[in-house]
Amino acid sequence: MHLFWDTNIMLDLLGERAPFYESAAKIATLADESKLTITVSSLSYATVNYVLEKFESAEKVKNKLRKFSIISNIGTVDDEIIDKGLSSNFKDFEDAIQYFCALKSNCDIIITRNKKDYKNAKIPIMTSDEFLASLKTP
Repeated sequence: MHLFWDTNIMLDLLGERAPFYESAAKIATLADESKLTITVSSLSYATVNYVLEKFESAEKVKNKLRKFSIISNIGTVDDEIIDKGLSSNFKDFEDAIQYFCALKSNCDIIITRNKKDYKNAKIPIMTSDEFLASLKTP
């Protein structure tokens, strides 16, 4: 199974944001155990770095990003992704970039806390909790 993490889920994990951290950490553990694959966009790395450096030292943030890169893939944001995002009907350009990056990376599911941002998605959109619950359902 190949998941695409929206930036907010990456922030939940690396920023240890309650009450969302626990479910993100459970999914990250599954990736660490090679039970699934996580992809995030290259854009997410820059955004997460920017946000977390407001609360932690630059070196601590870089270490977190390095560790996360071991258990995740990085989806490239290139001219094709930008063109599709600019031509899309997404209200938020950043969400469009994430969506088209997920498609180009052949992800099965997008994990986000803002499901409404992906109304017309062609792949399933779930929260971390919904995804974990789906694993328990036969």
